[in-house]
Amino acid sequence: MSTRLDPGYAGDRYPTEIIATAVWLYVRFPLNLRMVEELLAARGITVSYETVRQWARKFGPEIATRLRRRA
Repeated sequence: MSTRLDPGYAGDRYPTEIIATAVWLYVRFPLNLRMVEELLAARGITVSYETVRQWARKFGPEIATRLRRRA
C-alpha cells in the first residue's frame, strides 16, 4: 500500500500512514469501526471510532479502488 503524501491528506492531525492503515483495515477486512479503533489502540494510537468513520468516508473510495486494481 502506498503511503506517499497525498494532497487529500493535507491538514489532517494524524500522519498519512495512520490514516491509510486505519482505512485499509476497515475496507479490506470485515471489521467494524470499533474493532479498528481497538487495533490502533493496541499499537498506541488513540483515535475514536468516529474519526475512523470520517476517514473511511473521505478516503475509503480511493483506497478501495487501489485494492480492487491490485486484486
